[in-house]
Amino acid sequence: MLYQLLLMAPPADGSSGGGSLVSTLIMFGLIFVIFYFMIIRPQQKRAKERDKMLGDVQKGDKVVTSGGLHATVAGMEDKTVLLDVGNNVKMKFEKSAIANVLRPKEEKAK
Repeated sequence: MLYQLLLMAPPADGSSGGGSLVSTLIMFGLIFVIFYFMIIRPQQKRAKERDKMLGDVQKGDKVVTSGGLHATVAGMEDKTVLLDVGNNVKMKFEKSAIANVLRPKEEKAK
């Protein structure tokens, strides 16, 4: 904080304060770089992983919806999935409602 106050203060020798503009731009640049690597990049990575997960869903996979419903995929269309929730009860959901795909332990070991 003291560093910022010193940068904004007028120079003691009466010369123009052109250096404060450069340092302000450098600080804004650093803030943007930190913002990118801490927030934007990880969010893009999670979105790619989710799109890949939804693209890899197949008939017979066990899934959990965003509402917490555990079911098995009984059929698929472009944007919807037909989920079998048990006792031959089938419900149609948007693919985006799938929160997690539960894989068997054999596939996790590979």
